[in-house]
Amino acid sequence: MSPDEQQPSATGPAGPPVCYRHPDRESNIRCTRCERPVCGDCMVSASVGFQCPDCVRQGSRQVREARTVAGGRVAPTTAPAIVTKSLIGLNLAVFVLVQVVGNTFVDRWILVGRFFMGGEWQGVAEGQWYRLLTATFLHQQFWHIGLNMLGLWMLGPPLEAALGRTRFVALYLVAGLGGSALSYLIAEPNQGSLGASGALFGLFGAMIVLGRRMNYDLKPLIILLALNLMITFLNMSTIDWRAHLGGLVAGTLAAIGVVYAPARQRTLVQVGSLLAVLAVIVAIVLIRTAQIV
Repeated sequence: MSPDEQQPSATGPAGPPVCYRHPDRESNIRCTRCERPVCGDCMVSASVGFQCPDCVRQGSRQVREARTVAGGRVAPTTAPAIVTKSLIGLNLAVFVLVQVVGNTFVDRWILVGRFFMGGEWQGVAEGQWYRLLTATFLHQQFWHIGLNMLGLWMLGPPLEAALGRTRFVALYLVAGLGGSALSYLIAEPNQGSLGASGALFGLFGAMIVLGRRMNYDLKPLIILLALNLMITFLNMSTIDWRAHLGGLVAGTLAAIGVVYAPARQRTLVQVGSLLAVLAVIVAIVLIRTAQIV
């Protein structure tokens, strides 16, 4: 305590102990930490005896907040998998819009390199970069959105719990953009692509990275991923394998940086890893745009 600070006396004028916060109240109850007298309004129950409000606040500041393996905040049990549920809700809402509005809505937001519509050229090559992201929330068929949302419901909650909400949504978006970027790079300029599959394959890669970090049995997950890749390449005429592969690579690389970041420089390494993957995505888009235009 500095010389200029004053603390209320712990004793009254005649000697009986008084509450250090309320000098007009006598009290024989003392804080178990600082031993100052506290009245009934000020005492806070502790594991042993009572504590004063100042000691309770000081103790709360010293308690370290629980963190996930990736350094994220542990989500409260009252709101589990809130990001996963929000992503599913957003995909479903967009699907309803697609069913109501129709092809005009899809043409406005689908991933396509360059095509002529409405008397003008449109597409990513024409500066509509947003299509790289909006296409990852577009679905036209019930079976398509059903399978993708089932996969998101299976992979999302455990990853969200392990990485934390912010890191999880960042990884999901980077994986989706990675899938769109590879599709944009390789596919014909006028070939459209849509769906959350690229982001989901990114979650597959992230789950494998996390499982390796936590020493989980990866055989079931690897078998499931292999089956999905087999289905993808056996149906290349109807499935955009480029988006699946791009999402898998982007999600895996991003997850390595997020999960294996050292504790002392965790945030710096994690942000740097995500930005590095994003920089590659931007470079791919720029290269492909220069080729098309």
